[in-house]
Amino acid sequence: MSADRELIASVQIAAPVEKVWAVLTDFGNLADASPELVTMRPLLRGGLRVGQQYLGVNKRGRVYWPTTNVVVDLQPKRLLAWDTPLSGARWIFELTEADGGTRLTQRRPVPRRLHPFGRLFAAALLGGGEGHADELEQALGTTLTHLKAVAEAERDVIPAAP
Repeated sequence: MSADRELIASVQIAAPVEKVWAVLTDFGNLADASPELVTMRPLLRGGLRVGQQYLGVNKRGRVYWPTTNVVVDLQPKRLLAWDTPLSGARWIFELTEADGGTRLTQRRPVPRRLHPFGRLFAAALLGGGEGHADELEQALGTTLTHLKAVAEAERDVIPAAP
């Protein structure tokens, strides 16, 4: 299999699309959910919007590396996508109302092939591009499972009176 292949995973979440969208767009949840992403911080003012840039920090074993990510598509409660120019990858989250809840799908296509630097970096520090793509494919499921758990959690529990 190629490192450039599209990766895809989906999960059914027993929560309304509004709640899933709120969980997804809280990038602290995304960092907690991802086996590789450590943090994503906005680089520009103006909040989440098309054109917003984020500094991402990723980790695999002892290797840390930064990425710049640019939001390329944003349709509230439906779609969030950003490009990672250094790798050539696009990260897409799609939300669909389904079966009384929300279907959340995560995809990672590589629209213009992996960037040569990304190939070299993966070969030198991540055990090779194909192996890293395999890990990322497995991580999609891990990420979605975590987001599902957060979205389905009872957050409106009223604490007992003292």
